Amino acid sequence: VHDDMPCMDNDVLRRGKPTVHVKFGEAQALLAGDALQALAFELLTPEDSTVSAAMQTALCRMLAQAAGSRGMAGGQAIDLASVGQPISSAQLHDMHRLKTGALLQASVLMGAACGRPSAAAQQALSDYGASIGLAFQVVDDVLDVTADSGTLGKTAGKDAAQDKPTFVSLMGLRVSQNYAQELLSQSQASLRAGGLHNTAALQALAEMLVNRGF
Repeated sequence: VHDDMPCMDNDVLRRGKPTVHVKFGEAQALLAGDALQALAFELLTPEDSTVSAAMQTALCRMLAQAAGSRGMAGGQAIDLASVGQPISSAQLHDMHRLKTGALLQASVLMGAACGRPSAAAQQALSDYGASIGLAFQVVDDVLDVTADSGTLGKTAGKDAAQDKPTFVSLMGLRVSQNYAQELLSQSQASLRAGGLHNTAALQALAEMLVNRGF
């Protein structure tokens, strides 16, 4: 829901439908965001004994870090401060590792924590999550300039219109497209390096994130 919030992406469309703040008002959009964030932690702490208290604590901490000042919220704050400002490639990467990457990486690592992987597998999954998190944003920036609003489900060309720094504005379209494929290869290499078995679903997820819209 954070993408529906006014003064952030502030788009009028999301997945082809009016955004929450457009259809229901800013107050309802903010309340919906608060309620959904609280619901995430409620789901991680079931009342029955299916998940141990120690695991519940670990998962809540991982999600809180990924969503908070050292994750999505911190990255979004950098994004807001960067509108119309020149930033370096390193700064852009850091911003999106927080804004987009942290939550995607956390989704991988939270699943891994439930399976108690080896140290090598844990590192491999962390690297995989980081790669797909960054790749998602690179592809998002590419699609903003190559796809129409109907395909995107949101307003095309909005980043350029708002003078937001993107991978395309810094690296160019072709280089950004190649970079997305490079990140896909990195994610696949990470899975192989960790000696993991049955990674077909993770590989398919990475391919879907990178090749969507192409």
